[in-house]
Amino acid sequence: MKRDFEGYGRHPPDPRWPGGARLALNFVINHEEGGERSVPDGDPQSENALTEGSTGLPQGRDLGAESMFQFGSRVGFWRLHRLFTEARLPCTIFAVARALERTPQAAAAIREAGWDVVGHGLRWESHADMDEATERRNLAEATRIIEATTGHRPRGWYCRYAPSLNTRRILRELGYLYDSDAYDDELPYYDDGQLVIPYSLVNNDLRFQRAAITTGAEFHVYIMGAIEMALSEPGGRMLSVGLHNRIIGHPARAIGLKRLLEAVAAMPEVWVCRRLDIANHWMEHHPT
Repeated sequence: MKRDFEGYGRHPPDPRWPGGARLALNFVINHEEGGERSVPDGDPQSENALTEGSTGLPQGRDLGAESMFQFGSRVGFWRLHRLFTEARLPCTIFAVARALERTPQAAAAIREAGWDVVGHGLRWESHADMDEATERRNLAEATRIIEATTGHRPRGWYCRYAPSLNTRRILRELGYLYDSDAYDDELPYYDDGQLVIPYSLVNNDLRFQRAAITTGAEFHVYIMGAIEMALSEPGGRMLSVGLHNRIIGHPARAIGLKRLLEAVAAMPEVWVCRRLDIANHWMEHHPT
C-alpha cells in the first residue's frame, strides 16, 4: 500500500453536495457492545478500552468493564436513537456483527429508522495483524450476520482503528462499495478504484475518554467549531462525527449532542446525511 502525501492538493474537487450544501455532515454511532473481548466468550481478559474505568485487570474477568459496555447497549443506544429520531436526522451505524446479533431490539430499531450500517468487525478486534485467511473468513461472516440482523447487506466497512494490508482488497472481492479505513482527507477519494470515505478520530466523542473534553457543552462547542471552520473555507467539505453508545450516551454528555443536532437541523448549508448517501453521491458525480 503506497502512501500519498498530496491527495487533492491545491485544487480539491467541488463535491456538488445536494441542494447547494457546502458541508456533508455524517454522524456515526459505533455499536460495539457485545462484540468486545470477554472472558465468557473465551478471551483471557476483559476489554476495557473506551470505558470509564482505570486500566482494568491484567488478566481475568473485569465485571466493572463488562457493566460499562452493557450500559451502552442497554441505555446509551436508546438515548442516541431517541435524539436522532426526534430531530428527524439520519445517521450511520458502525456495527460490530456480534454486537448486533446480541441486541436484536437495537437491530430492529436501526432497520426501522432507515439508518445505514457499516461493518465494523465480526468482533471489536484489531484487523491490523490478522492473517489473510482469518480476516477473509471474519469479513464474510460479519457481512452475513449484519445482513441477517438488519435485512440489508452492508456496503461500507471500517476496521477497529486500522486495516491490514489485505483488508481493502478482500472488501473489494466481497463486493463492498467503499471503506472508511483512512483519516487522511476531508473529501472522499479513490484508491486503486476503491472508494474511500475517510473517518475521524478528532471529531469524536472518544475525546471524553482522554479528558480533552469533559462536558456536553464543550463537545457542542468543539464540533460546532469544526463546522464553522469548514463553512468558512472555499469549496465543499465532509465532516464525520464519531459517537459511542457507552460514551456520549450518558446524560451529561448527550445534552451537548442534543444541542448540536438542534443547531445543524437549522443550517441549510449543511447536508446531514448517511455515509451511504455520500458514497452514492460521490460515485454518481465523481466516478473513478
